[in-house]
Amino acid sequence: MSFPAIARERRHTLYFLREIRRFSPVFLDTEIDMSRVVEHRERAKAAGERISVLTYVVHSAARVLTRHPEANAAVRGGLFAKVARFGGVAAKVTLDKRINGQRIVLSTVLTGVHEAGLAEIQSGVDHFRDGDAETMPEFEGARKLHRLPPWLGRVLFALAVRPLEVRAARFGTFAVTSLGHRPVDGFHSVGGTTVTLGLGRITDRPVVRGGVVTAAPVMRLSLAFDHRVIDGAEAADVLAELKESLEGFTDAHPLTPTARATTQESR
Repeated sequence: MSFPAIARERRHTLYFLREIRRFSPVFLDTEIDMSRVVEHRERAKAAGERISVLTYVVHSAARVLTRHPEANAAVRGGLFAKVARFGGVAAKVTLDKRINGQRIVLSTVLTGVHEAGLAEIQSGVDHFRDGDAETMPEFEGARKLHRLPPWLGRVLFALAVRPLEVRAARFGTFAVTSLGHRPVDGFHSVGGTTVTLGLGRITDRPVVRGGVVTAAPVMRLSLAFDHRVIDGAEAADVLAELKESLEGFTDAHPLTPTARATTQESR
């Protein structure tokens, strides 16, 4: 038996988890028939475009949240709490990366996703998915936290993320995380935002269409919401509209890339 210290490359995650202790998370989930998305992905692939499932969810969720400003918000404080409602939508996405050989989770914020097309969002995702976390300037803040003494890193992290004025830039206005690349059907995570979406795998499951049971690609989508900011009815509306958007995805969404990847490291 051994008792090694937690790797310094994971310190930013510990600081983050400490900051979200005040959250009051409630968890919802639903199953989504992803037939339309899968068909669209296949057509995109045939056209030379690669679009991830996460990108489809970010694209749809951003448009849903523009209709729900109460959920596209953040809170700070206790008895005299204040709420910030954001004019735009920014998505925090998590990344499976390595620094100094240590496997860690990092995140970045894609801004303006409520106006961005699929290709624009995917361009931002690809930039961080393919980049080297040990050298990318966007992750210098996280690397600096790793080098600082824990007591100082924790204080600086708190000072950097607590003000409502910077919350959207640091954490986004909603968060999306995915374990769908592995045989994980569903999971529930709190991403530091009022709404956090968790993506499971897409796998064939029985669905009923016109009274007939058939097989379709289905994904389980979880939604964690901060009960301090919104109630269950509002969260359920967001999840229902997101389900409707993904299940009704059409070719109206352009595939032509227009490189725009406005991003910022946050965790």
